[in-house]
Amino acid sequence: MGKMPHLAHELAVTGGARFKLANIDPAGTHGVEKDGSEERLEKNCKRLSVLQYQLYAESQRALLVVLQGIDAGGKDGTISHVMTGMNPQGVTVTPFKVPEGAETRHDYLWRVHNAVPEYGKIGIFNRSHYEDVLVVRVHNLVPQAVWSKRYQQINDFERMLSENRVHVVKFLLYIGKEEQAKRFRARLDDKTKSWKFSEADVKERGYWDQYIEAYNDALRKCSTPQAPWYVIPANKKWFRNLAVSEILIHTLEGMKMKFPKAPADLSHIQFE
Repeated sequence: MGKMPHLAHELAVTGGARFKLANIDPAGTHGVEKDGSEERLEKNCKRLSVLQYQLYAESQRALLVVLQGIDAGGKDGTISHVMTGMNPQGVTVTPFKVPEGAETRHDYLWRVHNAVPEYGKIGIFNRSHYEDVLVVRVHNLVPQAVWSKRYQQINDFERMLSENRVHVVKFLLYIGKEEQAKRFRARLDDKTKSWKFSEADVKERGYWDQYIEAYNDALRKCSTPQAPWYVIPANKKWFRNLAVSEILIHTLEGMKMKFPKAPADLSHIQFE
């Protein structure tokens, strides 16, 4: 497979207002070859398991992983393939769908903050607070005067989390329009997956360009040092999984976690 490039650097959103998804090939692999990728992913999953254990043992900070993507982008698949080696006791997965009940009677970040992982744990958001500058914007659910203020509110929220020892890393799983159609057709042809498809998916596909424009703004305005965005070319599932695992390892190792010391001198303890 050869030496892995520094995907955490190559896939990070940089350039501010100059950034465009149109400049990214959703089928790209950044020079990484498929040969040997399964073995590499297996090794990465084992490393993530060790790092998760360190995070849990230290219990001084948390990791929040945000997964976003257009329908069929592979959010569920990424969770099942990359997080497979983690201890489920230390991981929470929260899907964010249309607000309902008490969620509609609070500000849009209320339900999000409520799902932030506690210290020592990893939280995964399957969709997230970014829906409130994506679908809300595309479908005009609130006036532009409202959603346009949310970029700064989100940045402030994520900075607050970071300053309180919740590390935030965000992934956009980016597929092309033809790849989405291919995956939709595969769902329809597979009786075990056809339940995941609805006519609403076809309707949403008609807003493709508007979603890309909304994503561009969210990525430009909300990729910050304390909560970076990474765009993962996701047409090739094997590369998607490998890239996300590499960046998670990079993020967790960068936290420089340490095992806590024993609460007291235990050298006198003996067992008969």
